[in-house]
Amino acid sequence: MSTAAIRRSEAQLSTNFYAKSCPNALPAIRTSIRAAIAKDPRMSAALIRLHFHDCFVHGCDASNLLNNSQTIKSEKDSPPNVSTRGHQVIDAAKAQLETICPAVVSCADILAVAARDASAFAGGPSWDVKLGRRDSTAAFPDEVMGNLPFFNSDLQILIDLFKRRCPAVGGDSNLVAMDMTPDKFDNNYFTNIVQRKGLLKTDQVLFSGGVTDSIVMEYSQSPSRFSADFAAAMIKMGDLQPLTGSAGQVRKICSAANK
Repeated sequence: MSTAAIRRSEAQLSTNFYAKSCPNALPAIRTSIRAAIAKDPRMSAALIRLHFHDCFVHGCDASNLLNNSQTIKSEKDSPPNVSTRGHQVIDAAKAQLETICPAVVSCADILAVAARDASAFAGGPSWDVKLGRRDSTAAFPDEVMGNLPFFNSDLQILIDLFKRRCPAVGGDSNLVAMDMTPDKFDNNYFTNIVQRKGLLKTDQVLFSGGVTDSIVMEYSQSPSRFSADFAAAMIKMGDLQPLTGSAGQVRKICSAANK
């Protein structure tokens, strides 16, 4: 995707996109996410991961929320997505929004806002979410395997993957890894890696004598720096290839394209 195309898509997103069409959209989403996390604190990490898996496969278009149908082969069945959670939380938020603003707020935007709220409710950073994304009418299962990391990926594969997907505009494009303790956002992920306690290969390779060692060390020593960089990275990720204007649609149900 060209830099010009990235900037055009960014320009069509706005933090006040629903100010007139659905002024209660963000409070309604926040209420739904708060209720879900109160029942299951680990849902915070699940929702952030779900947003990541959406944006890294064909852009932030909610294509990963679509179920199988006669015309759609779902991304949910691809190996990297089998363990994703939180779809029902997004469905519930969408159902609530349909009662107050029918066919206005996209599933892609709900997912982006849910990730922000999930971070905040877990004690992590918050950020202004740019809105105006529309929903894909198709899923892209064939693109999942090449765009999402595996648990046993080595460092160069991770670096190449993130370089390929992250636009080299808007400042530093360093890889920002993340992890959640069961019920809060913190930098324990990095302190564990420094102590050689990385759970997966993709964790420990970030501190194995390579170019990411200095980043891991800095985040292990500075929770505030990690928090700030995480928020900046989430904003940048939300700009990945959104559908805007008349492209795509605003789904009535997040798991199915409109008929």
